[in-house]
Amino acid sequence: MSDTITDRATAAASGAAATEQFRAKQRSSTADVGTKRVDTLVTELLTAAHDIIRRHKVTYDEYDALKSWLIQVGEDGEWPLFLDVWLEHVVEEVANENRQGSKGTIEGPYYIPGSPSLPAEATLPMREAEEGTPLLFQGQVRSVDGTPLTGAAVEIWHADNDGYYAQFASNLPEWNLRGTVIADDTGHFWIHTIEPAPYQIPTDGSCGRLIAAAGWHAWRPAHLHLKVSAPGHQLITTQLYFEGGNHVADDIASAVKPELILAPTPVSDGSGREVTYDFVLDRA
Repeated sequence: MSDTITDRATAAASGAAATEQFRAKQRSSTADVGTKRVDTLVTELLTAAHDIIRRHKVTYDEYDALKSWLIQVGEDGEWPLFLDVWLEHVVEEVANENRQGSKGTIEGPYYIPGSPSLPAEATLPMREAEEGTPLLFQGQVRSVDGTPLTGAAVEIWHADNDGYYAQFASNLPEWNLRGTVIADDTGHFWIHTIEPAPYQIPTDGSCGRLIAAAGWHAWRPAHLHLKVSAPGHQLITTQLYFEGGNHVADDIASAVKPELILAPTPVSDGSGREVTYDFVLDRA
């Protein structure tokens, strides 16, 4: 693993980038939550916290430690990381409980909109001699009734062979291993990339201190991130994992579902692995 990347991909740097991306997203949001809804959710959240304090006889030392940690999470810019790792999977479960098509899962904190548009068969932007096992990820995008979705957008991003994401480790090219592939007239796509590595979420900040204090591990299994969309259909946000990979069974973000596990096979010429995965989109 590169010392340069290790030195620069700190919790503070990743947290700052994730926080800025979230703020940019919120600036363009038109969501308006009514006072009754806020009252209901916050009251129940506080009631649950009160119950925990009473049942576990929380001490002032523990309370002060919590206050200190909460303040530090904000100073480290790690609220997006904390929420996406430990809460988002339940929000996603509720949001997509009525979908008939492909399974979704969490977006995570490392999404960047506006990646380069690429043709139906494309190689993701990458460095010369990018390390990692070559992977051909191919498939078709269809509607729930089986209709191929011409020109569907398959937006993909993932970590490199060291477990780092472009724009969250400063010495990686801006769009490294990120792109938006436009499916052909039959909804098919062929994406040439490399297999990502498992990685630890940053552990040198507040989230890392929580993980250490609780005796947890900080690992996410190797995965591909995707957003797949087509006119007249609901966008699906998902991640795809690799059969037999480390931490598929104990992902710290609890985002793995059986339907999202890939089983790549060797390419006949020995030049890497390939896998086919189709996406089925619900109508809007």
